[in-house]
Amino acid sequence: MAEVIRMPRLSDTMSEGIIAEWHKKVGDKIKPGDVLADVETDKATMELESYNEGVLLFIGIEKGKGAPVDGILAIVGKEGEDYKTLLDKEGKTEGGNNQPAEKSKADVPEQRKENIKTENKKSENTEATKHTNVAIPEGAKEIRMPLLSDTMTEGKIISWNKKVGDKVKADDVLAEVETDKATMEVVGYEEGTLLYTGVEEGKAAKVNEIIAIVGKPGTDVSGYISSEKNKTSSGEAIPEPAAEKNNKVVAEQKADSKELEKQPVSAESNNGRIKASPLAKKLAEDKGVDLSQITGSGDGGRITKKDVDEFKVKEYKPVTSLEKGKVSEFKSQSEEGFIDLPLSQMRKTIARRLGESMFSAPHFYLTMEINMDNAIASRNEMNEISPVKISFNDLIIKACATALRLHPAVNSSWMGDFIRQNHHIHIGSAVAMPEGLIVPVIRFADQKTLSQIAADAKQLYTKAKEKKIQPDEFSGNTFTISNLGMMDIEEFTAIINPPDSCILAVGRIKETVVRKNNEFVVTNVMKVTLSCDHRSVDGATGAAFLQSVKKFIENPVMMLV
Repeated sequence: MAEVIRMPRLSDTMSEGIIAEWHKKVGDKIKPGDVLADVETDKATMELESYNEGVLLFIGIEKGKGAPVDGILAIVGKEGEDYKTLLDKEGKTEGGNNQPAEKSKADVPEQRKENIKTENKKSENTEATKHTNVAIPEGAKEIRMPLLSDTMTEGKIISWNKKVGDKVKADDVLAEVETDKATMEVVGYEEGTLLYTGVEEGKAAKVNEIIAIVGKPGTDVSGYISSEKNKTSSGEAIPEPAAEKNNKVVAEQKADSKELEKQPVSAESNNGRIKASPLAKKLAEDKGVDLSQITGSGDGGRITKKDVDEFKVKEYKPVTSLEKGKVSEFKSQSEEGFIDLPLSQMRKTIARRLGESMFSAPHFYLTMEINMDNAIASRNEMNEISPVKISFNDLIIKACATALRLHPAVNSSWMGDFIRQNHHIHIGSAVAMPEGLIVPVIRFADQKTLSQIAADAKQLYTKAKEKKIQPDEFSGNTFTISNLGMMDIEEFTAIINPPDSCILAVGRIKETVVRKNNEFVVTNVMKVTLSCDHRSVDGATGAAFLQSVKKFIENPVMMLV
């Protein structure tokens, strides 16, 4: 008997999955364990395995399209078996445009001409519906904005590496996209000619929105684009597809591009926006170089790493000879000015999430001083035998994880009409980057040794700074630590990182003089501040948790039992 294969829920926040690739086609024999398709979720791209045996009779979702959780993906059964009754039960059809072709008015009999006006009015009323039924031309493939992080809602096109009319291969990088976590490359995975780009450089597109179409040269995709725009009721004008362009205009563009190849082009030639690769931007920021002063040698005047490396900043030469008894007249070396920095996708997400947290969660703060003498001595001894260097932050992660096991109310989330106490303990450790803050997560931290925590943390921090961290490595935290001690900050308060109920702000280790046994001695202390969501954690609960953290850090051997 034929069986339906549905879209599984592959993460706790998943609402739909996008078919990244089908590994089987209709008519193929499959057996349990075979990988049917690659499915892109809100966390990562995962393999969809078959638990059925038989012949693949039907595929319901095309490559690149999305399906809701529990939606029909495919049907498996015996060869030649009738599966259409299963589709009828679901209210589905096999796709395609089943509407009959519209008759020409010239073919309408004379006695029906009086009804034409009425039909025309109906036609006008259903014009938008007709547009939604326009199918993409044969051979053309749409490329949509991919979901590149668990919190991403839109991506900004930093630059297009291809232009309309260019031939593209399946592994070509079409564009660079800035998400809320990093700047990433978008590969089209399609081969042909770039017929259409739907988003200008510097503009953003929502996840799963069409950003480009690839197909055979001369293919007219204007009708399909219009229908897609009507579906979303955006009301925006559609950029003219490549197939619609006049040959003369295309020839002029080609001539212009050849001229650009011959001479350097200012990187600020595109409506005042500086065109530069992400690596060039990062390098310029590290060197303190103003990109507007650099002439780009890349396509369309795009600034590359080489341009930044070869750029020399003009040295300021102060006046060295002063007339005795007189002060030289001041001459400014620059003019008043400012620069408006556009928000990165990461900064937008930080502003939105922490703004929501600060103004929706009633914060209260508990500060405690911890003696670090034993922790310093214990860490030195541990590092003599540990395969990886253990940091003070690793000790704090372990202490918090162990304390959370004793105080499960702190390891919780406010869910609106109930409180969720998590059985697992995943510690988020905030890392500051030039673009903003990212929180890699050490999973099951309470069950790991200090050396295992240190190894995990080191690997995650490196990935985060190199922008290679994966969505499942910076999501799922149940408690967060923000440590600014290495930056000489003695004490601060942190905003709770949703969905956590608490976050621990850690200051620096400071030498101080105290009186002990009728004499003054130098000791090392560290201040920590716990920010709590009063909806789920009370003051006494937070204080008891901090007492346990203090006990474990001041006596690290207690964490090893």
